[in-house]
Amino acid sequence: MRSFREILFGSRDSIAGTVYGTIVAMGAIAAAASVPDTRAGHLAGAVAATVLVFWIAHVYAHALGETVRLGRRLDWQELVSVARRELAIALAGVAPVAALVLGALGILRESTAGWLAMGIGLATLLIQGVRYASVEHLTGLGTAVTIATNVGLGLAIVGLKVAVGH
Repeated sequence: MRSFREILFGSRDSIAGTVYGTIVAMGAIAAAASVPDTRAGHLAGAVAATVLVFWIAHVYAHALGETVRLGRRLDWQELVSVARRELAIALAGVAPVAALVLGALGILRESTAGWLAMGIGLATLLIQGVRYASVEHLTGLGTAVTIATNVGLGLAIVGLKVAVGH
């Protein structure tokens, strides 16, 4: 069973999926911001659906790759193993979607919920940058560059959101 912290920020074993899923979620939020009068509930659904579609696509693609590599069709356990390995992509959308749901329920203002969802994405990218730098035993400069690269990608997506008017 995954812990709340692992669902929110991934784990050492899931960094690739967490970063990818976070970027997909943030990109979906930014893209939906271009649609006038997008409500938080609709945005939550769109982000959840987008992240799930990308997770399914990754599972499918990796299963095909494994099938070709092995020269045979995967059995059910092998397919489940691929799906679990890629699950971090889908889990990366949980916290941003939860923030958007809080906006849809009126617990947060909808605009606040949207910015909170983006902030969660930025925090996740920062944490993954720190995690990578720690594992690689990078110098201070190397750590700063890694974190800046991760967060910079997220900030570019935030900039897109601002540019389209939300």
